[in-house]
Amino acid sequence: MTKLSPEEFQEGQILLLDKPLTWSSFQAVNKVKYALIKNLGLPKKFKIGHAGTLDPLASGLLIICTGKFTKRISELQGQIKEYTGTITVGATTPSYDLETEINETFATEHITDELIEQARQTFLGEIDQFPPVFSAIKKDGKRLYEHARAGEEIEVAARKVEIMTFEITRVALPEIDFRVVCSKGTYIRSLAYDFGKALQSGAHLTALRRTKIGAYSVNDAVHPLDFEKTYNPNYKEAE
Repeated sequence: MTKLSPEEFQEGQILLLDKPLTWSSFQAVNKVKYALIKNLGLPKKFKIGHAGTLDPLASGLLIICTGKFTKRISELQGQIKEYTGTITVGATTPSYDLETEINETFATEHITDELIEQARQTFLGEIDQFPPVFSAIKKDGKRLYEHARAGEEIEVAARKVEIMTFEITRVALPEIDFRVVCSKGTYIRSLAYDFGKALQSGAHLTALRRTKIGAYSVNDAVHPLDFEKTYNPNYKEAE
């Protein structure tokens, strides 16, 4: 990757990171920020932020904006997104993914390719989607996941989202691989959960990778540690 000057970062840059699995988006941004402060002498309060959180249990494209380009974060957050991943049928979890343990199991013997195709088609276009209770959306001044972890019963309002593409790329039950192109605000975890219901079973998300945000692709992104290596001349010694 091309090494940039402190002035270029202050003026504004869009950085594409390939966020590793288990890292939070906050960790990834901090890794970049610390590398720039330590090795380029940028001030501790220089502007930097990401354009759309990616869960720790997901990998893939994370857009980071620096300097004056932080003003573009809301614009980038509104871009269409593409994901690939795996839905596992036959069981649900409260978080709709692997963050929580399985709470209910279901039959899968009746699931055929025809049923999968019928279910897939029902999610294309504009749909009403309920966000997971284990999400960062705020209600009554607290994040939904804070209510959920406290065992509090909460009502979550449905949101309108748009699914432009929902492609099934592999079926090896109980696993179903997919590719989705969707609007801002779409929860792939909720899509997995609802897809399980449409299959007259249950399901949860077991793998997720964000591959595109608008015209930006994960194919052009770098690992946070490779970014650090570029700006830290003593990287090997530090490791």
